[in-house]
Amino acid sequence: MRRLLASFVLLMAGIAPATAQDAGYRFSPINQWDINKTAAYWNPIIQYVSDKSGVKLQLKIGRTSADTTSYVLAQEVEFIFSNHLFSPEREALGWKVFGRRNAPPLHGQIAVPADSPVSSIEQLKGQEVAFAGPEAFIGYKVPYAHLLSRGIEVKPVFGGNQNAAIAQMFAGKARATGSNSMLIEGYANREDKKFRILWTSEPYQDLALMASGKVPEKDVKAVSNAFLNMHKDPRGKEILHRASQEVGLDNDAYFVPASSADYAAYRRFYQTAPASLR
Repeated sequence: MRRLLASFVLLMAGIAPATAQDAGYRFSPINQWDINKTAAYWNPIIQYVSDKSGVKLQLKIGRTSADTTSYVLAQEVEFIFSNHLFSPEREALGWKVFGRRNAPPLHGQIAVPADSPVSSIEQLKGQEVAFAGPEAFIGYKVPYAHLLSRGIEVKPVFGGNQNAAIAQMFAGKARATGSNSMLIEGYANREDKKFRILWTSEPYQDLALMASGKVPEKDVKAVSNAFLNMHKDPRGKEILHRASQEVGLDNDAYFVPASSADYAAYRRFYQTAPASLR
């Protein structure tokens, strides 16, 4: 664990490990929480997967979710947990879905504090609305596209991750936030905050575990098996339990098999989305 944390610190500082052998494969999950919580959630999980699979993974995350996605688009990582790659242009990059969390489907939501005078999305016209970042699919693209479809122009404010965006709203720096249902529920549980939900989208599957096409099939299979069987091993189950508690998930979320077909709703979105959101 100390070695993995040391590698994480090096990556955060922009310093690559000394050799390719030391580096192994890079794993980049989207920043759903602030950088410390994201690391606290994922470090024990990828340490377990590395040990179980015999394939070394190292966490590589940027300061914001957009930074992390830039690593993916620059082909600097080999495994990801993301929902940013289902537009036609990005699907051409050849990433393969092999799993997802067993979480309920996610919904894009527009929310305000429970005691806010705002009771409808129409009241947000011309107001500042906080989002995680321009790459956030369910938390930004889906709710923002809905606002545009209703002719409700708002002023997006990007927090860099969802925790920061919600905190900006509660601090009075934005009238509302766009997010996904799981992260709003987790924030409410963890921070004892109450929300009023103004709008909820259709369901979308949780983020996908994906492998780059350049990773040998034997390594993809080993990593996939370690993720997908983690909850069946007492040690893996305990790690998942502690990780879920760390970020406020209300169940011990584990990983289940998935395929590209599970993400058809994402592709439908891009068929009608404004050009600026594709």
